[in-house]
Amino acid sequence: MPSDDTRLQRIQSLQFHDRAGAESLLLDFVRETFPDLDVVRVELRPLAVSLNSFNGFLTLAGGRRLFYKTHVEPGSVIGEYYNTKLLAEAGYPVIRPLYVSTEYGKQFLIYDVIESPSVFDVARALDLGERDDLPVLAAAQQRADDELLAIYLRTLEMQSAEEASKAAVHQLFYHRLGTRYEQFYVGKNLELPGARLSWQELCQRQWVINGAAYAGTLGEAVERARALLRPDQPGWSVIGHGDAHNGNVFFTPSGLVYFDPAFGGRHHPLLDLTKPLFHNVFATWMYHPQEVAAALRLTWRDDGTTIQVEHDHRPSPCRRMFFESKMERVVKPLISALARRGGLPSSWRAMLKSALMCCPLLTMNLADSNRFPPAITLLGLCYTVEMGIDSTDRQRPLHYLDSTEASP
Repeated sequence: MPSDDTRLQRIQSLQFHDRAGAESLLLDFVRETFPDLDVVRVELRPLAVSLNSFNGFLTLAGGRRLFYKTHVEPGSVIGEYYNTKLLAEAGYPVIRPLYVSTEYGKQFLIYDVIESPSVFDVARALDLGERDDLPVLAAAQQRADDELLAIYLRTLEMQSAEEASKAAVHQLFYHRLGTRYEQFYVGKNLELPGARLSWQELCQRQWVINGAAYAGTLGEAVERARALLRPDQPGWSVIGHGDAHNGNVFFTPSGLVYFDPAFGGRHHPLLDLTKPLFHNVFATWMYHPQEVAAALRLTWRDDGTTIQVEHDHRPSPCRRMFFESKMERVVKPLISALARRGGLPSSWRAMLKSALMCCPLLTMNLADSNRFPPAITLLGLCYTVEMGIDSTDRQRPLHYLDSTEASP
């Protein structure tokens, strides 16, 4: 039976406003879960990247320090799998944990202290002008993406509907489109600059964003996503990390190294690519909402049928590097390889766009006015539309994924 222990969820929430209370709760949890470690102190690191997770350090009685990480999915029906061995055998440079708890609701990984910075922190420093080694990071990213494509092609095989239904990543997207979607939005109002609109109204609007018209509504996009992202569908699969956004990748002298494979396993390659494609490129507003809001220029109007938005939020050179490397070195050659094998479904674009849409819409609650200022809520909706709905504007970074683009 799944555990009903909710302490990790409470700790994740408490870390930002009651760190001492969260650390006290965590110390009790760690001592109970790992009784042989003799942990005397825990330290939380509340980070912008920790949207559904937390991490920090443990100190043992003898003075040794260890690093820990856990992923938290409130209300989840997912039993996460920490398949570090599977990833290592497939060729991923992945840090192996020293101690592991995989019990449902108590998933917790403990590592040696990792001295290298995460790619999330490096990209943040580059954006702020605190580092100037973008070419070095770009070279490491490109090598990692070349290696990722090779692993995909090496491990590529068909997966049955039954096997696919058990994949943690497949369950994650579908679960969020159900329980989390209802908790976040159904029956809710969203605060936008100078106005409040119900979720039902927003789902019925057409959208024009920075002059580009989008062919459909959010309501239609959500329903399409539920059909396309059902877990129980046969299709191509690879061995993948499943959650390889920059917060789960370290920038080491020998290259990029993965850790925290909470969703590692065999699953669809396009779903494996979803989180890094969105979070590493387009999601700075999600991690730093107040900062982005202070610099954002955004105007909008709603005539009752169409919402028109103009904004100046653009990915930085560092973020564009992540996008171009992943698209040119992984996505496009992967799609070409699948097409040559005669197994590329016509719905591949719509499937990937549906998964990408879940990132801005369902990672965090856009209706949470305590976290997101009205302008950032609207910006998040704009990214939800751009990710999930086609446009005829070929200048958009994602035009390759729109149905109007030529076949591979």
